[in-house]
Amino acid sequence: MKIEALQPESFAVFGDVIETETALRHFTINEGNTERYHDLAHIDPGKDGRVIVSIFRGQPRALPFEISMMERHPRASQAFVPLSDRPYLVAVAPAGAAPRLEDVRVYACHGSQGVNYAAGVWHHPLMALESVSDFLVIDRDGPGDNCDVVQLEQAGLISEQDVGAALKLS
Repeated sequence: MKIEALQPESFAVFGDVIETETALRHFTINEGNTERYHDLAHIDPGKDGRVIVSIFRGQPRALPFEISMMERHPRASQAFVPLSDRPYLVAVAPAGAAPRLEDVRVYACHGSQGVNYAAGVWHHPLMALESVSDFLVIDRDGPGDNCDVVQLEQAGLISEQDVGAALKLS
């Protein structure tokens, strides 16, 4: 599968890239001691939901890795912010009907970039690389089912060479 460097413009249809470099509002607070990168993602807890904060500890994926399923959270957004300063991958497909392999886009993310999946966007579960990695996760708790899982009709393969090349570009 082709892997792209994570860029706010190409990821916008799926949600937000969370990083200081693309902050629209940035200012100094706390008597000049802290830089605030303000409002980096649209966190949407959905109707009757509440925002929760968790830490997910991801085991590294062995490469080559096969993408054979996708999930979505139809009621709310879900943000992942890396805490371990390690690269990782995200695979996404547009909200709507169950995705086909040709709908899936894969992004290489460096350890200072987070993602916020918009409500209903199909994505693959956490894909840490290299070693165990922690992520701060901001998502929804509340009534109703908020996770749909589908198997892809055709699986896609992520190779070690493609990951290496993509990480050099990111």
